[in-house]
Amino acid sequence: MAQIGRKILVLSGKGGVGKSTVAANLAVALARSGRKVGLLDVDLHGPSLPTLLGLVGHRPETDAAGDLAPVTAAGNLAVMSVGLLLGSASDPVIWRGPMKYNVIRQLLTDVAWGPLDDLVIDAPPGTGDEPLSVAQLVGPNAWAVLVTTPQRVAVADVRRSVSFCRTLDLPVAGIVENMSGLVCPHCGGTTDLFSTGGGERLAEEVGVPFLGRIPLDGRIAASGDAGRPFMLDACGPSAEAFARVADALTRSMEGRGAPRTQDTRPEEPTPMKIAIPVAAGRLSMHFGHCEQFALVDVDRANRSVTAVSYVTPPPHEPGVLPRWLAEQGAALIIAGGMGQRAQGLFAASGIDVVAGAPAETPEALATAYLEGTLASGENVCDH
Repeated sequence: MAQIGRKILVLSGKGGVGKSTVAANLAVALARSGRKVGLLDVDLHGPSLPTLLGLVGHRPETDAAGDLAPVTAAGNLAVMSVGLLLGSASDPVIWRGPMKYNVIRQLLTDVAWGPLDDLVIDAPPGTGDEPLSVAQLVGPNAWAVLVTTPQRVAVADVRRSVSFCRTLDLPVAGIVENMSGLVCPHCGGTTDLFSTGGGERLAEEVGVPFLGRIPLDGRIAASGDAGRPFMLDACGPSAEAFARVADALTRSMEGRGAPRTQDTRPEEPTPMKIAIPVAAGRLSMHFGHCEQFALVDVDRANRSVTAVSYVTPPPHEPGVLPRWLAEQGAALIIAGGMGQRAQGLFAASGIDVVAGAPAETPEALATAYLEGTLASGENVCDH
């Protein structure tokens, strides 16, 4: 990573805003300007770059040092994706947090990129454990590009992404408003199909650069399905929009100097708090009717438990416990049985869920989770 000039993390507060499409075409636009560019896909559960770049079925080779060699695409663009490491495009990634963290770390440190001007990183959506791991492991001279669509629901999520970046001291190079208007396939004009301007208003509100709008264009979708990046040989309003975004991004990063020349953040993720419902000192099989919650503080770098405290939960009502545990600082709950609705409520409060865990002590469960050996069985409860 020391041989890489700038690291550009393409983030979004939610999925479905075209983050991967923006990342791929932004990387191609930078490469077409003569820069040596790498494109890294660490969106573990939705690795779409192999499809967008026509690399499905390609496998990276290993060099003499045992490092993975990126696959070449689109001229001088080097690509690595977890999708290139799976057996087939239909294989799901079913990994717990520690495994995902280790894979992200390997993709950032064990790929033989060689000297690069830019490394564009297609990061997982949201502000949870995976984008946190990427932001903390990527090292100095890193920037964030936030992708949104014009609608209020997407802009609200990206507002949280701005706070996420500022909490991690990750400079925001700017906001891109994707799917902003519709390019007519007949006349080439642009019509505001949805609302427009949400990304620009947010950029002004939070004080970060607005990089530009990219309209909806059927040719962008068709080129992605065909496995040929739109920016390789496209013309018209959408291609001009991507080019303007790439130019604005370069000006934004160069105009504010190189950030993080002294990287003071920890190499490993920050400490984490795990919530575990208990009864008689062991995991309660029904989280909503437990006697207490054990709040287990862990050090993920050393895979160790640092502290355990016990708190009495409020009376059980739908939606109360997720909000209450979020206020206690919990990032994960290990449970015995939990229905899909409850899991959705925890997810809405920013808390990951591991269900079907055995009736062990909180310390044993937390340690097994950190070591990646936590065996989860059938999602059952005794209530």
